Amino acid sequence: MVQEASSLRIDIVSDVVCPWCIIGYKQLEQALRETGQTADIHWHPFELNPQMGEEGENLREHIAAKYGTTLEESVKARAKLTALGAELGFSFDYADDMRMQNTFRAHRLLHWADQFGRAHDLKMALFEAFFTHRCNVNDPGVLAQTAAAIGLDADEAGEVLRSEAFTEEVRNAETFWVSRGIHGVPAMIFDRQHLVSGAQGVANYTAVLRHLAENRAA
Repeated sequence: MVQEASSLRIDIVSDVVCPWCIIGYKQLEQALRETGQTADIHWHPFELNPQMGEEGENLREHIAAKYGTTLEESVKARAKLTALGAELGFSFDYADDMRMQNTFRAHRLLHWADQFGRAHDLKMALFEAFFTHRCNVNDPGVLAQTAAAIGLDADEAGEVLRSEAFTEEVRNAETFWVSRGIHGVPAMIFDRQHLVSGAQGVANYTAVLRHLAENRAA
């Protein structure tokens, strides 16, 4: 996301299979519009399930095993996320056969895209690929196609995914943020010093932005 040099810097630690990450970002985006502020957004990697196997797991079964969620709770949670997304202009399309996936390849591809200033665009495309189109965001072909859909070179993306490119960089970034106390996402760091965890809602993000604007103007 290219913004003016004087824009507020916002670092966002997140995963592309985290529903609250896209909800939180969309809430922040609306708050930025309402306050008339611009932001220099920097995305950083976090894996919700770093040990997830290549085949992935059924999403509902995965959530039930990880958090003890019942079927009724799952239905309610999906309905809530779908409604929140619709209010913010994002479409969730959950299905019973939807699968949770390993996201390390996706984070490597995002690191690659950042070299061209396109990490933000790819991040948005990956959220949509997973939550709206139920794509396997661990599949190299899907990832390369998603990169191509935003105008990046599919062949080069494929080469990155077939190699070990950016493995160390992503691992180091993940370790850095965990060492800074980030154990859940989304985590947003405003102006490199103010941490806001979780999807806080448009009103709360608006209050944060206005408070920071007042401090910067003082």
